[in-house]
Amino acid sequence: MDANGEPKQSPDAEEAGVIVHGRARPDNAFERFLNPIITWLAIAVAVFHLYTGFAGAYGALIQRSIHLSPILILTYLLYPTSTKERYYVFGRILDAVFVAGSITIGLYIIDQYHVLTFRDGNPNLTDMLLGIVAIILVLEATRRVIGWTLPLVAVAFVIYAYWGPNMPGIFGHRGYDWGRILQHSYTSTEGIYGFPIGVSATFVILFITFGAFLQETGAGRFFIDLAFGLFGRVRGGPAKVAVVGSTLFGTISGSATANVVGTGTFTIPMMKRLGYQPTFAAAVEAVSSTGGQFMPPIMGAAVFIMIEMIHVTYREIIVMALLPAILYYVAVFIAVDLEAVRLGLRGMDRSELPRPLRLLSEGWPFLAPPVILVFMLMYMHWSPTKSGFWAIVATVAVSSLKAASRLSPRQILNALRAGTMATLQVALACACAGIVVSIFTLTGLGAKVSFALLELAHEALLPMLVIGMVTSILLGMGMPTMPAYIILAVLIAPSLVKAGVPKISAHLFVLYSGIISAITPPVALAAYAGAAIAKAPPLRTGFLAIRIGLAAFIVPFMFVYSPGLVFIGSPLDVIYAVGTSLLGILAFTYGVQGRMLSELHIAERILLVASGILMIPYSIPANGIGLFGLLAVVAWQRWRSADVSLRLRRGAGADEAAPSYPSQEEQR
Repeated sequence: MDANGEPKQSPDAEEAGVIVHGRARPDNAFERFLNPIITWLAIAVAVFHLYTGFAGAYGALIQRSIHLSPILILTYLLYPTSTKERYYVFGRILDAVFVAGSITIGLYIIDQYHVLTFRDGNPNLTDMLLGIVAIILVLEATRRVIGWTLPLVAVAFVIYAYWGPNMPGIFGHRGYDWGRILQHSYTSTEGIYGFPIGVSATFVILFITFGAFLQETGAGRFFIDLAFGLFGRVRGGPAKVAVVGSTLFGTISGSATANVVGTGTFTIPMMKRLGYQPTFAAAVEAVSSTGGQFMPPIMGAAVFIMIEMIHVTYREIIVMALLPAILYYVAVFIAVDLEAVRLGLRGMDRSELPRPLRLLSEGWPFLAPPVILVFMLMYMHWSPTKSGFWAIVATVAVSSLKAASRLSPRQILNALRAGTMATLQVALACACAGIVVSIFTLTGLGAKVSFALLELAHEALLPMLVIGMVTSILLGMGMPTMPAYIILAVLIAPSLVKAGVPKISAHLFVLYSGIISAITPPVALAAYAGAAIAKAPPLRTGFLAIRIGLAAFIVPFMFVYSPGLVFIGSPLDVIYAVGTSLLGILAFTYGVQGRMLSELHIAERILLVASGILMIPYSIPANGIGLFGLLAVVAWQRWRSADVSLRLRRGAGADEAAPSYPSQEEQR
């Protein structure tokens, strides 16, 4: 128990980068007995995936079952059924049953692999019984690690598959018996062992382990120090450090919430010490960490799922995603700077900051592995699995060149263990998402949803995009990046493609929309994690995060209405799109934040927001009107600022006792 009488957070759960929903492991003899078992099982899982990353994966069902069963076992060991003393023994007995079931469903797939292949579509009683066990195990494990949202969605889809004949309108279907549903969900490569868990079982775990190795070398602290060295002295320095540091760390992290916990422990206290309110500090960290999920080159590992789903190259995706991500962070930087102006904050003293050049000269081993990874993916065209394996090898090799970053055998084991622990959330979410995807393929629901959305929007693109964004945010709430994208790519993206949106733009649209659910109340997990660190009101932090990151809600529309921004079109189209989008983001952000050279009146704010929106589409008349509105507000602000400064100087000259006011430059 902690000082407040609450159960302490499990160290294992902390390393997993997830929140234990009221099930922190108690400190007793049995739990201490489990610790080495958990540790060595986690290390064995990581070693197995390193081996298959080097030698090649097994058959789909075998590889995925070997991946999922240990993940389920670790979950039930780490997350007890109950921590209350009166129910603890019963709960642990139930957990032992769950562990036995997790072993059984995996061994059955491996043992019956060839038989299941020939018996596809004709399940026997054992298939059905173990199918029920597998679904229950996955749903319960996902609930313990992530919460109720995704399991309830999966249950709803399973019920839909069975009760299809009773559904109204176009959503009705002929219905499927429980044998077909269970076979499709368990013994095929369409359900629990489908595409989502396949991605987790091959390269996602390798990239998460790669991030764990980087962390073990000290790269996380290096990124924060580098950001402090570059931006610590500027106005509102620590908040801008949070933006940069979270970007660097977030792009190799598969969870915005884990990113907040990883970098927020450094940046949030620094922002509070400088003078930022706790709520603002937490909101800035949440918005910055969320943006790391769509910042190349890793994009929270979602980029590799996108490669498999829409069959484009890695280079195409990260090139198209780069400029919108930069625009997002430009908007966040402006919001942070304007808040620093409002509070009258300055940067940190030089003596408190590290020197960037010295940091780079001493810490280049931390930068080399990500560069090597991108080189292998972009220029050597290696598969993500092969690249992930050799990136880990490169991390160990390069870190050994400097004594400060050299990994000891114990640190290597810690990194292997941490990589598996951090995979729990992703793997379980992917397995649960696989149930949802299997019902889509079984019932043809995707085509029906696309038709319904087109009808609802009357085949007009803008209403379709708005409906798609709202739906994506709602479905993405409480989910990690990858499973959220997988579900949205199946549910929403096809309807956007049918409405005429290029496929890659449609998928980037739903990816962004799903990710920003992390800062959208009522289930804004990234904002709530930041609030916990800053000791700020969670809901208030979530709404402030929306205001700071509001540009994220218009950037997805730029994918569609300004194709040059994602390098679709001629070089002139690209240059024009970049220019208008940047001006639009500036106008929109200033209008939302309510300040430019000075405080904005309501009419100025409305004009700026409208001007920013008019800069989104590739339309010269609309862009011209938007530019005129932006320039009009800038001119008015400059005139008003100059007039105030002149009156202040005249007042000071007329009365020698008048106070000395700051200059116009200082006011800015």
